[in-house]
Amino acid sequence: MHCCKKIKLIFCIIALVLFSSSVLAEGSSLRLRSANLTAYEDDYLLNADAEINFGAEVEKAILKGFTFSFLIEFQLLSPKKYWFDDEVVTTVQQVNLSYHALTRQYIVTRNDQQRAYASLDEAVEDLSIIQDMKVFQEADVDRNERYRAVLLMRLDQKKLPKALRIEGMTSSEWKISSQRFEWTPNLFK
Repeated sequence: MHCCKKIKLIFCIIALVLFSSSVLAEGSSLRLRSANLTAYEDDYLLNADAEINFGAEVEKAILKGFTFSFLIEFQLLSPKKYWFDDEVVTTVQQVNLSYHALTRQYIVTRNDQQRAYASLDEAVEDLSIIQDMKVFQEADVDRNERYRAVLLMRLDQKKLPKALRIEGMTSSEWKISSQRFEWTPNLFK
């Protein structure tokens, strides 16, 4: 009986070690939590929130001064019953994250605006928030039509330096992409 308790204890310890090592080895992730559209004058603006976590290799690359470009891809679709959905609008915005070693600041560049942060966590928080991104105009949509909105955010692998691109092809830590976030917006309130 005493031997069985030791074996159970050993199995529990092994399971705990395997679980904790898999958690520690967890790579980068990006998940969209929410998204909505708001009307402002003649424009529709996208607001969204993401959860971004970088693995150790990505954090090291950022500290080495590599710039990471993320693409925010928005589509407005008109669903069709018997055919493919019509693409009404596609809007893509690029957001860059980099580290400036001389000033020891993390830089987030969105459109032509740069914001500097003292920590990576602060920069990632800024990167995680999509606020008032102009995605289409009222003239692009019809009041009698129903629409479906689709949002995706991902690391632009093509903009990585060649050394990282090769590593990105083989390692899942560099395949940073959100799920397709879909919803039916209420455009005409």
